[in-house]
Formats: sequence, C-alpha cells, structure tokens
Amino acid sequence: MIKNRNSFLIALFLGVVFSVFFSALNAQNFTPSPEQLRIYQTLTPEDREQLLEVLGDNSGVLRDAPLEFPELVIPPILPTQMTDIKILSQNNFDLVCTEDLSSKRNRSETEERIFSLCENLRQREAELILSSELERIESEEDENLPFFDRAIDLEPFGYNLFAGSPTTFAPATDIPVPPDYKIGPGDSIEVQLFGKANRQYSLVVQRDGTLNFPNIGPIVVMGRNFQDLKQELLDRVSQDLIGTSAAISMGALRSIRVLLVGDARAPGSYTVSGLSTVSNALFVSGGISDVGSLRNIEVRRDGRLISSLDLYDLLIRGNSQDDIRLQAGDVIFIPPVGQTVAVGGFVKRPAIYELLDEKTTKEAIELAGGLRPDAFPKRVRLERISDNWQRSFISIDLNDSEGQEKLLRAGDILLVPPILDEYFEGVRLTGHVQRPGDFEWFEGMRLNDVISSLDDLQRQADINYVLIRRETWPEKRVKALSVNLEVALNFPDLEENIYLRPRDSITVFNLETDRSEIVEPLINELELQATASQPFEKVTVGGLVRAPGTYPYETGMRVSDLIRAGANLAEDAYISQAEISRYKLLEGSVRKTEVIKINPDAALRGNLDQDVLLRPYDLLQIRKVQDFREQLSVSLRGEVRFPGRYSFNPGDTLKSVIDRAGGLTDIAFPEGGIFLRDDLREREQQQIELLTKRVESDLASLAIQSANEDNSVQQAQNAGQALLTQLENTEAAGRLVIDLIGMLNYPNDPDYRVLLQDKDELLIPQFSQDITVLGQVQFPTSHLYRKTLDRDDYINRSGGITQNAAEKQIYLVRANGAVIAANSSHWFNRGSSMKVNPGDTIVVPLDTQRVGALQLWTDVTGVVYNVAIAVAAINGLN
Repeated sequence: MIKNRNSFLIALFLGVVFSVFFSALNAQNFTPSPEQLRIYQTLTPEDREQLLEVLGDNSGVLRDAPLEFPELVIPPILPTQMTDIKILSQNNFDLVCTEDLSSKRNRSETEERIFSLCENLRQREAELILSSELERIESEEDENLPFFDRAIDLEPFGYNLFAGSPTTFAPATDIPVPPDYKIGPGDSIEVQLFGKANRQYSLVVQRDGTLNFPNIGPIVVMGRNFQDLKQELLDRVSQDLIGTSAAISMGALRSIRVLLVGDARAPGSYTVSGLSTVSNALFVSGGISDVGSLRNIEVRRDGRLISSLDLYDLLIRGNSQDDIRLQAGDVIFIPPVGQTVAVGGFVKRPAIYELLDEKTTKEAIELAGGLRPDAFPKRVRLERISDNWQRSFISIDLNDSEGQEKLLRAGDILLVPPILDEYFEGVRLTGHVQRPGDFEWFEGMRLNDVISSLDDLQRQADINYVLIRRETWPEKRVKALSVNLEVALNFPDLEENIYLRPRDSITVFNLETDRSEIVEPLINELELQATASQPFEKVTVGGLVRAPGTYPYETGMRVSDLIRAGANLAEDAYISQAEISRYKLLEGSVRKTEVIKINPDAALRGNLDQDVLLRPYDLLQIRKVQDFREQLSVSLRGEVRFPGRYSFNPGDTLKSVIDRAGGLTDIAFPEGGIFLRDDLREREQQQIELLTKRVESDLASLAIQSANEDNSVQQAQNAGQALLTQLENTEAAGRLVIDLIGMLNYPNDPDYRVLLQDKDELLIPQFSQDITVLGQVQFPTSHLYRKTLDRDDYINRSGGITQNAAEKQIYLVRANGAVIAANSSHWFNRGSSMKVNPGDTIVVPLDTQRVGALQLWTDVTGVVYNVAIAVAAINGLN
C-alpha cells in the first residue's frame, strides 16, 4: 500500500525526532542515533531539506553528518512490526502521536506539523495493515474454520469496470447528435436543398469557426448549439434562396484531444470523438490505476474546475449526470484514492470501498448493496487500528441506531457474519424414507405427524427401531431416544408415538445395511459431553443379530429393545439361550463380570422374566445354531435312473446319493464317470493363471535371445506363443478322479468312499467305444475301439507322430481321468503295447527339449490336454 518508501521513512524519522523535541523542548543539543543517521542517509535530497527545515537550529548535526555510510539493508516492515516502530529509537514515539492534539484549540506550528504527521502515518499504517490482513484472509483455504477466519477475497470496488477496455478509440458515426451539441472546427454539416434548386452539400466548419454556405456566404457557427444552428440555417435558406427549402443534419463529427493525468492506468494525451464523455475517455486510457480515486475525478478546462465525477454514482446508482461531454483541451485529473474501508461477509457486494461523504457503518453497508437475507446484523465485527497502534475489534448491532451511526476510519474492516446454519423451529427426518428433509415444528407435534404411514418409508425399512437425536435446552446437551415405529403408527395414543421437540432428528434404518456409520457419530457426541457426574451410558449387542454394535442406553431399556436396535435376530440365531455380560465394581476398585442367561425368544414374546432390564455397559451376545448352514446339495446327471439335484447331510457319501437316485441305468458307462468340485475348479484356475504368467515370462526371455541366436530360438518362440494362446483359452473344469466302479462294488471300503461337498456334480456318460488321440500327431482324431489294437496302432491310424513329438513322454488318460505315464511298467509289458480301454485318450506331448524351451512347457502341455479331455467329456453329456 505504501508507494513512496522515502515518504514513509521521513514520516517515521520525523516522528522519532519530534518525540525527542516534544519531550524536551528546552533541550538545544539534538544528537541523532545511528539508526536515525542511517534513515537520514536513505532520504532523497528533497526529503532531507524538509527534515532540516523542521529541525531548525538542531539541523547542524545532520548537515555536518558524512554522506557516505556503510551499505544499509532495511528489512521489509511487516504488519506485526508496525506496532513496534519505536524500536528505532529509545524515545517513545507513541507518546507523541497519542497526545490529544486534535482537541487542542491553539496548536503551535510545531504541534500542528506533529499532528499532521501522525495522522498521515496512521493512515499509511492502516492501509498497510488492511492490505496485509486481506492477503492473509485471502490465502486461508480451510473452509471449516470459523466465519471470521475464512477467506473473504475482497477487491477494490469498481476497478474491474475497465478490465479489457480498448486501447484505441473508434469515433462514433451512427449515434444521434443531441440538440445541445456544441459545433466546433472539423464538424461536418450535411445540407440538402430542394425546390427551385436541388443541391446536396457536405460543409465542414473551418478553423476560424465559420461555415461557408454556397450562395449565402460565411456563417459563424463555432460554439453554437446544433439545434439553434439548424434553425438559423433553415431561416437563412428560406430568406436568401427564395423558392428553395433545406434539410439540415450533422455529418461526420470532429475529433478532440484531451489530456488524462494523475493516477490513470496509462496517462497521456488521447484523441476522442467530439461526443465523448469523461467515462469514454477513461475507457480509452485503460481505466484508473489501483491507487487512483473513483470518487473524485476532476475535469479542468482553461485552468478552471468544471466538474467532478463520482463513478460510484454511475456504478451503484446509474446516475450519469456528472459524466459531462468533453471539449478539446480538457484535462481529466485522477487524484489518489481517498480513505477506504473493507465491507465483507454476507453483504450483496463485498469489496473495498473508497469513502467520500460516507462516514457511518450504515452508509458503508449501503455502498455494499445492503445485507443479504442470510446475514446476521446483530453481531457485525469492526476491525480497526487503534490510536496506540494496536489491532482492536468492535461489535456492532446494525439493528440499533447507535450501531448504524458508528463512525468509520480509514482502513476499517467491516465483516457481516451469516445466520447460523442450524434450524431451531423444525424437526429433521433422515434415513430410509421416501421424503427426507426438514419439517415445521408445532406444539403437540408427534412422530406420526412426520411419518404418517408405512408408505412414507422405503422398502426394507426397519419399522421396529427408529432413533431420535434430541438436544436439551438451554444447556445444549445431546441425548438419544428410540421408538418402535410400528407400535406408534398402529396405536398413536401410546407413548411410542413420542412427542417431538424442536431440533429433533429422526433416523429410520435399513434392514440390509450396517448401522455403525449412522450410530457412531451420535455415540461420539454423547461420549464427548460425558463427565464424571454424567457419564455416557451405552449397551452392546453382538453375535447373530442383523446389525450388531454399540447403541445408546435408555432408561428402562430391556433385552427386547436392544435386539430391536440390532435389527432383530439373524436367521441362524440360537433363540433358546443367550448371555448378558454385566460388569460390577466391588468396593469401588475391583471389577467383576456377572453372566446372566436369558431366552431371547421368550424375551421377544413379552416374558418379563426373560426380557430383563438392562444396565449401562451390558453386553448381549446371541449365539449361533450349531451346524446351521444353507441346504447342501449334489447334482447327478447322465445315466442315473432319476437324475437331478439331491440334498444331503454333512458326512454323506456319493454312493448313498446314487442309491437314492435309483442307481445307474443299463447303458451307463461308470468307467467314464466325471466328478466335478467347486474348490478344485478354483485351484485349477489359479494354477492356469500362474502358468500363463510364467510362459509369458519365458517368451519375453526368448524374445531377447532371438536377436543373437539361430533359428531354433525363433522356432521355440513360435511354439511357445501357440502354447500360450491355448493356455489363455483354457478354463478350469475342477475334475476329481474317482474309481466309480470300485465305489459301487466295495461301498464299505474307505479307499473308495467319496464324501460329498456342497455343489458337487457327478456326470455318468453312456458306454463309449471311442479312442481319442491328441497332441503331436499328424491328424488328431477319435477311433473306434478294437481289442486287437494297442497304443501305437491308434497313433499310426492318426498319421503318426510329428517331428516335434516327445515319443518317450506319450501317456494315456483313462476314461475316469486317471493318467498312465509311459514309464509305468505295471500297466504294460513295453511302452508301445500299452493297454488301451474304451473311452481312453492317448496324448502325444510336445518335445520341449527339441525346440530349446524350458521344462515348464512340459507341465503346461499336460494341463492344457487334461483340461481339454475333461471339458470334452462334459460337453458330450450336454
């Protein structure tokens, strides 16, 4: 805010000097301190002469002082340091400026200058602190702070009017010329003659102010109103040109030059239209600078003050009466901004305003457009820099005439707070309802006046437990109440249809969601206001209720009330017995737990012996029914006499369910039975995903080698990419290999017993004569089973193996899913004569060593082929 640093320093220095002079007028020996000498050195020659003139006889010390000092670094003066300016001197400058010189009638010349200096310094101090304060408030970003500490983001009012204004002026040619327009050199008069003579002329006013009219002669027109000139020209034509009439209008208007000086954004000389006003010229120049005044813009003509324009009249009241039309040579002077006050908060137009004739808070509020409807006028805060350089705060009631007439000072900040966000004469309905919101409270209002029927609730709303948050007055303590809404609606005369009070908040819960997010904030409020004499009391329900948790304790609360708070018992709750854990303090120091057994079902049916009264901090634990679970089932498909889904008990076997289904049909093929299990499917899928990632990693390594290796690496890379594609398209089947024939023939043998799990599936196919050959053969296909053919015979019938086949790794997959490796000599005499049964699959794997890949790929091919075989068998039954 302080634009002239030297002026501020000299004012500061003079204050220190005058403090010495004022406190010891008879002391003729003035010795400046080193700090004073340093300040004196920084002054301009003009400021030094001003200071020496004030000191008079005491100026010799400074006149003789050397002009060369060590370089002085003066830190910036912060607002918090402004109140401690006196540290520059041992003398108390504050005592000087707080002397009540304003009430003294006959002040000496020295006292007058001290008084003027102090007032000027206070004004600068107030402006600096106002600017710093607004920057501090503006930089605050936390919206949760109290109102007076939030950002008010105030800017000087009116300066944005010129934002984006043009830097050049285009003369107006299509604007009607007012009758009082003054004619001057350069203006053009359009004349049309008709009648005896038909002519059209465009006549320009000459520099000497004359208009050369054809057949009439020169006419002096300068300074004449256009309306008067028009009438005179019409009269002259009718008199001098008999039989001829005329039509007179203005043509092109002259341009004029005006001088814009003072605190304009771009002062200088500007060419504008002859119709331009003061505001037009301001737009031409780009407007007023931040330190220029909007309230007292002067227009001087021939050295005389012609008019003063208050832009606030134009901006606030729309009054352009003083926005006079300019003439050539006019000077527009913009003085520095005058005293300013900030009006922020809940006013219609918060900003920093320049004061002219306004002196009171009422007038400042009117400048800001008045109060908003949500403003609170009874606690307006006025921030002010006091006479002793301290920040002070004054509370003002704008509803009071005394508050409205409070006089303002430069730099004051007027902040209007809002009304409270809280509602006082209403009740609030929230939660699982159709129309949540606030409702008007009235005397005798009850719960059914807010919730009139179950139609006001959403689906799955809990009608047995409604929580009410209530504030007690005037102590503003929070308490919790609960009611049974179903009882309140069915029996409105009972106490359950509770009488409501102002500011009650009613919450209806959902049976499907957790209640902790809603209940916990209320519990936190109750805990925060708890004291030793008024502790917070709560109860807890856990176990098999729909909404376990902690709830506020209410006087007279019973077990059934707490179960209602927990949204009632869960489906698998054990209703015959529950426990209440109760804590007791023995002799005030030892805590002992007491366990009370109750019957929840009897408590809910109204048995008061079981529906016991609760005490604060009781814990109700609802148990679970032993072995309670959803119904277990297994699916039997294919060749069973009565296929379908069968329920079973834990510990039942697959054989027992097959017997219940009537056993197998005559055409069943038990050797090819497929048994599927959910958890195996999940584990298989995880293994497939893991193998996919590992193959991708191997392919990435081969890609790096392919630049420097031979074709074998490229061959391995191609094979691996094909394998990866197969793996990505493979979905787990979850097949468990069982010996179904052994299980049916030896039901009591534990080696064949299969215990069931939920969602197991058994698929029994028809007798199959197919032998399938997969993998690295020329033509993978299926063949009809013949006793005389062995493994190699079927491979030869598929075209034989390819060059990438692992001949020694060929294996056999039985119809039940069992894998027989080539080295299992127990099953055959030699590898080529491996015994093949109906429904078997022969797999010829890829020789991963030949293509130079990793051994992992062998495992991958096994997974892919085995899953493919299981899926093919399953699809054969669908």
